[in-house]
Amino acid sequence: MTNPPTITDFETTARRVFETIPTPFAEHLVDIVLRIEDWPSQEILDHFGMTSRYQLSGLYQGVPVGEKTQWSQPSGEGDNITLYRRPLLAEMEQTGVGLEELIRHVVIHEVGHHFGLSDADMHAIEDSAED
Repeated sequence: MTNPPTITDFETTARRVFETIPTPFAEHLVDIVLRIEDWPSQEILDHFGMTSRYQLSGLYQGVPVGEKTQWSQPSGEGDNITLYRRPLLAEMEQTGVGLEELIRHVVIHEVGHHFGLSDADMHAIEDSAED
């Protein structure tokens, strides 16, 4: 890849994806901070038991919507979604999937975590949508 998409390209594309999320869901996303980083930290990889920094392309951190109450302590940093640019670039090159489609998939996956869905829940939804 001679001119890989920049962090700014990733952010612009991810924001465009956020704008397409339907209103009932989008109302719960207004306070999410979007971050783009080249790589996940070693601490994050260790937390998830990952051995390669290519294994993680996105991460939701925060308190899922269904777990928030008026008595909950704020999480400090609030809710955020981080996209990891270098693993996503590698996936683009390996799969041939376009930047926007790949970012859409990861953003929607992380938004699913914001709504309290597990990875297994989201895989089941994706599998049923393909039938």
